Amino acid sequence: MFDPALFAAFLVAITILTITPGVDTAMVLRSAAAEGAHSAVFAGAGILLGCLIWGAAVSLGFGALLRVSELAYTAVKWAGAAYLVWLGAQMLFKPRQSLGEPGAAPPPSAAVAFRRGLLTNLLNPKIGVFYVTFLPQFVPPSVSEGANVAGFTFFLVGVHVALTIVWFAGLILATAPLGRFLRRPAVVRTMDRAVGAIFIGFGLKLAASRV
Repeated sequence: MFDPALFAAFLVAITILTITPGVDTAMVLRSAAAEGAHSAVFAGAGILLGCLIWGAAVSLGFGALLRVSELAYTAVKWAGAAYLVWLGAQMLFKPRQSLGEPGAAPPPSAAVAFRRGLLTNLLNPKIGVFYVTFLPQFVPPSVSEGANVAGFTFFLVGVHVALTIVWFAGLILATAPLGRFLRRPAVVRTMDRAVGAIFIGFGLKLAASRV
C-alpha cells in the first residue's frame, strides 16, 4: 500500500541529495558552459541512463553484492577512479584554449558526450551502494517481498531520475545567458582546469572509499 508520508520524506531527502554538488553536476555544468546545451543534454542523458542501470541492478540484487563483496566493489571502484582521474588530467593539463574559433577543438559529438556521462556514472560503485542502503528505508512495510519490493525500489529510482532531469535542465538553462562570457579563452582554460581538478579529487576520493 502506498504511504504518502513516507514518499514525501523520500522526495525531500532525494531532492537535497540530487542538488548536492557532485561529479555528475560538475560534468553537466562544464559541458553546458564550455561545449553548449547540446553536449550537456547528451552527457546528462548518459548519466541518467547510468542511474537507471544501477537502479535495475539494485532491484535485481547486484547492489547487495557490491555491498558485501569487497572484490566486486574494488574492481568497479578502481575502474571508476582511473576513468575520473584520466578525464580530470586531460582537462587540467591540456585545457582548451578557445571554443568556436578557427583552430579550436570542436565540441564532442553527441555519442562522445553521452558515453562520457554514462561511464562516469556506471563506473562509480558508490551509486549502487547508495541505492541499496538508501532506498529500502522508503519502501512501505506493507509492500510484500519479492517482485513488489523490486518494482517499488525501481519506481523510487525513476523518481530520482525525474528529479535529476529537472535539476540538469535548470543547470543547462542557467548557463545559456552566460554563454558568451563562459566561452572566452581565459574562462575556458580556467574552467577546464578547475573541473579537471574536481574530477581528479573525486577519483582519488572514490579510490580511497570502502564498502
